Amino acid sequence: EAVFQPRDAGAVSRLVALAAQFNVPAVALGGNTGLVGGGVAFGGIILSLAKMNRIRTVDAANAALVAEAGAVLQNVQEAADAAGLLFPLSLGSEGSCTIGGNIATNAGGTGVLRYGNMRDLVLGVEAVLPDGQIFNGLSALRKDNAGYDLKHLFIGSEGTLGIVTAAVLKLFPKPRTRVTAFVGAATAAHI
Repeated sequence: EAVFQPRDAGAVSRLVALAAQFNVPAVALGGNTGLVGGGVAFGGIILSLAKMNRIRTVDAANAALVAEAGAVLQNVQEAADAAGLLFPLSLGSEGSCTIGGNIATNAGGTGVLRYGNMRDLVLGVEAVLPDGQIFNGLSALRKDNAGYDLKHLFIGSEGTLGIVTAAVLKLFPKPRTRVTAFVGAATAAHI
């Protein structure tokens, strides 16, 4: 029924709180590249995170980057590259998919066997809860045993437990070389 384009977590918070108060469904929309219909609203409102697309910080010393949910994956990769590092998530839609959607779907991509899926690449999240409260878990700590690791509730939840508005992403050293091989086998048993 309506599309909103908030510019920060505070605006998302206010919109979600109003939607909850009036019992109006709210669906977050990222790059709209998903194939399962998670960003399709059937009534209610759409919260397009396209204007929340900043890369807030790149910390080369800690190999971490803070990006807003609407940041396009390719822009995150380029920011990491400019710092001499690598953000390894790579998808066919990397020129239009967004970090928030990648987190909501726990994206894997072509480097998943070496680097893991999105769950393995997120150090912390900021998210708006269904009642409009803001959960601030934007920590870049690699080991934090101070309590529950709540970021994992949001990763892969398709926005059902909250709308991710920003994330701290783990960066890696860039590979020095790349080698491509084409290997054939007579049968699957020979692999």
